[in-house]
Amino acid sequence: MRLAYSVEEIRAAEGALMARLPEGTLMQRAAAGLAAVCVKLLPKVYGSRVLVLAGSGDNGGDALYAGARLARRGASVRALLLAPERAHAGGLAELLAAGGRVTADQGEFGRADLVLDGIVGIGGRGGLRPSAQAYAGMARRGPVVAVDLPSGVDADTGEVPGAALRADVTVCFGAYKPGLFTDPGAGYAGVVHLVGIGLRMGPAPVEALQHADVAALLPLPGAESDKYRRGVVGVAAGSARYPGAAVLAVAGALRGGAGAVRYVGSAAEEVVRRHPEALVQGGGPAGAGRVQAWVVGPGSGSAVGGVLGEALGSGAPVLVDADGLTELARGGYGRAAVLTPHTGEAARLLAGPDGPPPAAELAAARIATARRLAARYQTVALLKGSTTVVAEPGGRCRVNTTGTSWLATAGSGDVLAGLAGSLLAAGLTPFDAASVAAYLHGLAGREAAGRGVPVTALDVAEALPAAWRSVALSEVTD
Repeated sequence: MRLAYSVEEIRAAEGALMARLPEGTLMQRAAAGLAAVCVKLLPKVYGSRVLVLAGSGDNGGDALYAGARLARRGASVRALLLAPERAHAGGLAELLAAGGRVTADQGEFGRADLVLDGIVGIGGRGGLRPSAQAYAGMARRGPVVAVDLPSGVDADTGEVPGAALRADVTVCFGAYKPGLFTDPGAGYAGVVHLVGIGLRMGPAPVEALQHADVAALLPLPGAESDKYRRGVVGVAAGSARYPGAAVLAVAGALRGGAGAVRYVGSAAEEVVRRHPEALVQGGGPAGAGRVQAWVVGPGSGSAVGGVLGEALGSGAPVLVDADGLTELARGGYGRAAVLTPHTGEAARLLAGPDGPPPAAELAAARIATARRLAARYQTVALLKGSTTVVAEPGGRCRVNTTGTSWLATAGSGDVLAGLAGSLLAAGLTPFDAASVAAYLHGLAGREAAGRGVPVTALDVAEALPAAWRSVALSEVTD
């Protein structure tokens, strides 16, 4: 699992460590790790052209010290100082002593075999300053390596409020930053490498699951399992106008680890025709029989209110999606276990006396939005989007790193809702069920997209077994 910490937490840990070490030790550790990554990126170090974009302060110092290490190995290193009067004195002196040079020629950016982006550190806010904005749009010859964080990206949120420098590789120091995993910032980070510098960190407020973490959470049948012991997920979805939503939600639920899927709703005929394994019946959740978790809302239309009330009154955990979220936002219902909105639905759920907040603002601050939802409704919130974020009421978050833009297709969210509901019925906590579902759903999207043709929601559902297998086998091979 990759653990990410706020700027404030990292600064506090750095301060505690620096108080016990000789001055400059942390910067030298960071520079050594940064230079080591650069060495691997260059075909050869000797004779390579390296440009250091150095801003003021410690971030520029890290870059200058790393440039000095490369210069001592024979690289031709040039430093372009964005704020010459505030350049890190020690780093600049070491670079010059190692044979590096200062330049004012911006054309070096396009000629370099590697560029070190040390313009702005983790404390930067508001995008690149005017003096640095030109580099965001320049053509480059070699890779750009971000020092701790791509300049112009907010370390805590991933927001990119203005121009930012897109990196091919980001080398972060001490601990991951949430903005490296959360769009739009994640799209600027490239491949992320963590360099340990000795920080002692506490519990992480933001996590990113990896294969081994998900493998440990997958529900597996035991020797005495039957379909009921494995869990039964109820799906109340679809309508005369949107029967396909029911079919897709059931498709996701069948592949989520529960022993049986029980469907109630108007699309029973379509569901059983496509999925003969499903148990279908008329009526609503109140008379459905044994169910360990409910999925309510995909494609349900305006009639969802009564169904939602019955499900929430059943005593089983309820995942609310789509039309169910619109109804839940009106109030008067009990507490759900998981909410799965996109940003437009999140805006309705977070509406105040002055109306809903702009969806674009919610999308730009995805971690904060997911936390707001979880806190307001005292439940787990899975905020769908380019980066899916799962939050629980205490503020703990998981960002999903497996997604793909191919998942932006009609019905994809219905599959995700069914999958998460099935994991919930199989015994996972709401936080784990939502997190594992997002992870597997992202992998399935990648698997489906790997076929080289446009992806449909049913393609994603059918790729879920391959995603599950890749995760389960990783526990054996790791």
